[in-house]
Amino acid sequence: MHLRFPSLPPLLVAAVVASLAASSLAACTSDDPSPASSGTTDSGTVAAAPAPPGEVAGMPSNGDVPNGAVVGQPPATRPATGEAARGRPLAAPGTDAVVRGLYVNRFAAQSTRKLAQLLAIADSTEVNALVIDMKDEFGLNFRSDDPELQRNAGTMGKVRDVRILLDSVRAHGLMPIARLVVFKDSVAARMNPDQVIRKADGSPWRDGQGLTWVSPYSQKIREYNIRAAEELVRLGFEEIQWDYIRFPEPYKSLPAQHFPGSDGVSKPDAVADFLKEAQARMHALGVRSTADVFGLVTTVNGPLEIGQHWEKVAPVSDVLLPMVYPSHYPSGAFGIARPNAEPYQIVLRAISRARERDTALGITGEHVRPYLQAFTLGKPEYGAEQVREQIRAVKDAGYQGWVLWHPGSSYLPFVDAIRR
Repeated sequence: MHLRFPSLPPLLVAAVVASLAASSLAACTSDDPSPASSGTTDSGTVAAAPAPPGEVAGMPSNGDVPNGAVVGQPPATRPATGEAARGRPLAAPGTDAVVRGLYVNRFAAQSTRKLAQLLAIADSTEVNALVIDMKDEFGLNFRSDDPELQRNAGTMGKVRDVRILLDSVRAHGLMPIARLVVFKDSVAARMNPDQVIRKADGSPWRDGQGLTWVSPYSQKIREYNIRAAEELVRLGFEEIQWDYIRFPEPYKSLPAQHFPGSDGVSKPDAVADFLKEAQARMHALGVRSTADVFGLVTTVNGPLEIGQHWEKVAPVSDVLLPMVYPSHYPSGAFGIARPNAEPYQIVLRAISRARERDTALGITGEHVRPYLQAFTLGKPEYGAEQVREQIRAVKDAGYQGWVLWHPGSSYLPFVDAIRR
């Protein structure tokens, strides 16, 4: 789940608007892609997250990928890579590979029809990667022989044969990237009740949807997620993308969150500790470890209350993917009355600031690969023009890669924006 629908309390909206408006005074234009100066506040507040890249309510599966079947015909101009087909990564950790991807939710990955549509789109566009849900809020989207993974797998349908799925992806010259939801995991919370976030009285804490979250401080939960990623790499995925590597929003309408075993470690340090360990273990297998973060992380100087802080997570992630959806910025952000109607300006300012902060850390190359809005939330309706403007902003900010996000993995209305 990756659509993050912000529902900031009014006072927090005002604080965010003020900080973003201040940063807009030095924000760059399309003629000057130099980074904007900060001017933001250390408020630590954050917009409510939409589901990370992939929740689709009620979307049916249209059939598992059958054994032995490679979906679609590979494009003649982009042949499959034999190295990747033998399980070797297309791009080693730390390289500056330009990745332009589409998010593929759990149900689309299980559907031969939907997968064929996505591969056909990739064949005629700049897309060179698919980000596939392999672990989401509903548990695993693959079958494992590991007893610990089996115990936490959940009962939702799963991809029948991951290797066949990956053969289909690679046959079209595409990089398969596995997305894993980490701490918003209702299945792991149910199976490991001693590892969840708690209320003051010791009972499980629940978010506004009534869901329990596992604790980011739990080494047992961290190990489970990293083991799942390691198995996916051995199956043939060439990059791991972590999502929900954060704490829940601490809304005042909800009980306070308590974290047994935190031992005085701050939220940002807990998030960074997980990413540091994950990165080391993914590097040992020859793949990148990347992370999705809130769009506001690029422009708010201090740590958000969910524990994401650019200066903490950037050094321990091979790529950061800020979700800079214009619809998720409040009115007045960067001095813009209707952010959703100005996709170029919103993305340019957010990603330019990310580049500025990376530069200060000595991080160069394609370290920022934003998630871009390929869905409509409010007015105007989003189509190819709005996606094209977001991509232009990414390039003007100094980067080449991006991932399109649509909760139903439906990208036909946006194809004209990404044609070769």
